[in-house]
Amino acid sequence: MTTEPQITEQDIQRVEEQFGTVHAALLTNLKAWLDDGVNPYAVTKFDRSHTAAELQEQFKDLPDGEFAGIDAQVAGRLMAIRNSGMFMVLQDASSRIQVFNYLKELSDEQKTRVQRFDIGDIVGVSGAVRRTPRGELTINATSIELISKCLDPLPEKYHGISDPELEARERHKSIVSDEVVRSRLIARSKIISSMRRTLDDQGYLEVETSFLHPIAGGANAKPFVTHHNSLDMDLFLRIAPELYLKRVIASGLTDKVYEIGKNFRNEGLSFKHNPEFTSLEVYVAYVDYEEMMRIVEDVIVNAVTNVTGGDTEVEYEETRINFQRPWKRMSMDGLVLEKTGVDFKELKTADEARAAAEKLGIEVPKDASWGKILEAVFEEEVESSLDQPIHVTDLPTDISPLSKPRGDDPRFAERFESYIFGREIANAFSELNDPFLQNQFFQDQAKMRQKGDEEASEPDDDYVRVLEFGLPAAGGLGIGIDRLAMFLTDAHHIRQVVLFPVMRHRPDAPRSISSTLNGDGE
Repeated sequence: MTTEPQITEQDIQRVEEQFGTVHAALLTNLKAWLDDGVNPYAVTKFDRSHTAAELQEQFKDLPDGEFAGIDAQVAGRLMAIRNSGMFMVLQDASSRIQVFNYLKELSDEQKTRVQRFDIGDIVGVSGAVRRTPRGELTINATSIELISKCLDPLPEKYHGISDPELEARERHKSIVSDEVVRSRLIARSKIISSMRRTLDDQGYLEVETSFLHPIAGGANAKPFVTHHNSLDMDLFLRIAPELYLKRVIASGLTDKVYEIGKNFRNEGLSFKHNPEFTSLEVYVAYVDYEEMMRIVEDVIVNAVTNVTGGDTEVEYEETRINFQRPWKRMSMDGLVLEKTGVDFKELKTADEARAAAEKLGIEVPKDASWGKILEAVFEEEVESSLDQPIHVTDLPTDISPLSKPRGDDPRFAERFESYIFGREIANAFSELNDPFLQNQFFQDQAKMRQKGDEEASEPDDDYVRVLEFGLPAAGGLGIGIDRLAMFLTDAHHIRQVVLFPVMRHRPDAPRSISSTLNGDGE
């Protein structure tokens, strides 16, 4: 087995025929390096003294035309090459810096090597730091070491990747070439860090619960199914960690628990739905849903100011969204009444509710419950108008199987959903801890499944036994991190804030140069 690539002229010709002249030129330079005795993939480390951003910050006051008086070693990807290699732009994870090669002082061999570098190559540079007479911080290179040869060219300089699907499929390229893509993903990381910091500072315990569940519970959704060979049993990728986090509260391990992690729902793709998504779930003993509203605002507003640098306003799709506390609160039926004039509190039966919906031109299934119909009218008539942050409270009990019913009117649950720009961002409630009522709600959901509702919850008798053991009065919430990241980065599609989103399989996906030359799959 050889320890370095073997490239022939026939290989280059073949690549030119199948990939084009740009790829062939890159492969030609790879062959030249190899012929010169340099394996472009042999370097195992490069000792950096600074990042590009550290140099930019340290010498921001260096006058034009002056040397800094130090040598620096930086490493990164070449993003531009001008004047036959005299000027290069190096980009690392932090920033960019210019590299200068004084060609007149190079030997013919050194000059040939400098001119062999391509845009996209990863290099290590050593040299003196100076600021040019035109004000550009620069490293006067005394040596440039090839760390990794680029064979798949970067996107076109001025337009980047214009195809949104390609931008998601080839995320590694879009991150390198598009600062907006980079900043969105960094902002997402800041959101998660802020959430952890907010909760940790308030004494919450972070835990990790299982991704493989014997029952798809904790939410109404269609699960992904897998099979455990050793146990010979089907398991479900979790649709929510809720039932396990409430077990933590029942155990007495802590009174305040949270988990940040992935959930999976085998449902449709859209600009606001991805089958794999990230949520924050929080559970607190001895509080109700009123306290959870405060926690939602606390966590989200802290995340907003962390991303914006202190501002509580952001612009999303040309709309200014103000996250300043307190957020508006209004019941679901109150919003429907305000928008349509229909008072669902006066409609006692599902038939009356259905008749009211039909007058509004909203069709609902014949077996839809009173609460399902209220929810349908809300989604059709109200949801899209909720631009500014709002807690929509008192959702119907029959669509809230894990929530505690309100004592004054059990048709409604002590539950709220938080909306921004017409989209649900959080869901929370006072946790149902009555095992008899919980079991009844599970049985109601089972009947819905029998009627064909694939998203209805499955009965979980093991969880009911936890309630029989004793769950204290508690509040719980879930926040969709992907959607929040969309709002805070002005992203119009959820895949823009997911590092590697799920994409449809492409049977015509381009092959790699390596597999083409090796004949893999032929």
